Amino acid sequence: MTTETIIDVKNKIRAVNDFPKPGIIFRDITTALKEADTLKVMIDYLCEQFKDVKIDYIAGIESRGFIFGMPMAYKLDAGFVPIRKPNKLPAATYSQEYELEYGTDKIEVHQDAFPQGANVLIVDDLLATGGTAEAACKLVKKTGANLVGIAFLIELEGLNGRKKLQDAGKVVSMLKY
Repeated sequence: MTTETIIDVKNKIRAVNDFPKPGIIFRDITTALKEADTLKVMIDYLCEQFKDVKIDYIAGIESRGFIFGMPMAYKLDAGFVPIRKPNKLPAATYSQEYELEYGTDKIEVHQDAFPQGANVLIVDDLLATGGTAEAACKLVKKTGANLVGIAFLIELEGLNGRKKLQDAGKVVSMLKY
């Protein structure tokens, strides 16, 4: 994929100032997702980065990780497992708490989500501080699966989230801000 193609995708992401609060620039992916060709380029790019990695399952982090995770699972011939917010999964779960700017939050995965030793790729739309992604990594490891990497559409480099993911395998982001 060419640098020009990546820049074209980046130009289709809308910047919304002061959302959800003053001083924040929100990267709105809906403007890129609604274009079929752009969506295809994003999915193809993320899949291409892991073409030589054996992947049994894609774990998508709620909710925008679902948007990218499902088509990636289809394209990579892998199963899809959702990592959800608390109390959304009906069977026994593992939970992992993580830090927010003010307080904590939690994500969960079914305890039987992956067979022992399965190779799992985590997918989400955005890497910011890395708290949610780090929690997802811990959840995958709690199940006894192998974490092979994490794929993001966008990385906000100034927030240094990648530092929390040093034990996550291959970490990929298509667009950097």
